Amino acid sequence: MMRRFVFLALLCAAGMSGAQAPSASAVAEVQLAPPATAMQDQLQVIDTKIGSGTEASAGAQVFVNYTGWLYKPMATKQHGRQFDSSVGRGPLDFRLGTGRVIKGWDQGIAGMKVGGKRTLIIPAALAYGPRGAGEMIPPGADLIFDVELMEVK
Repeated sequence: MMRRFVFLALLCAAGMSGAQAPSASAVAEVQLAPPATAMQDQLQVIDTKIGSGTEASAGAQVFVNYTGWLYKPMATKQHGRQFDSSVGRGPLDFRLGTGRVIKGWDQGIAGMKVGGKRTLIIPAALAYGPRGAGEMIPPGADLIFDVELMEVK
């Protein structure tokens, strides 16, 4: 079916340019790229400001300000629709590395120093996966967070 479509497209192009249509044997087999899929199942960490305070490590109580968006590769700064933010509400605190937050956060915040800022691009597999999270985060959604480490205890 696809070869017929490609051949038909070549016929149309040839007819429009006034050239003779190529024979069926002259049409090369076309390999189409696979359909667009979600990003790789790998966390991307981008430091936008390196902190100078205490380093966040597994077991530490961390306090972070964050804003989260749906990841949209073609959008400005890859930020799609914003779904949450702690800015104006006060930092979120949790014990790092204990599974209290999505895996992308446990992995992406480890190693940050107080005062540091990071952008975390989190694939669905390290976020909410195929179940999503309520109405704001659809199933299979890749996420992007801007995070600032405020305190480590």
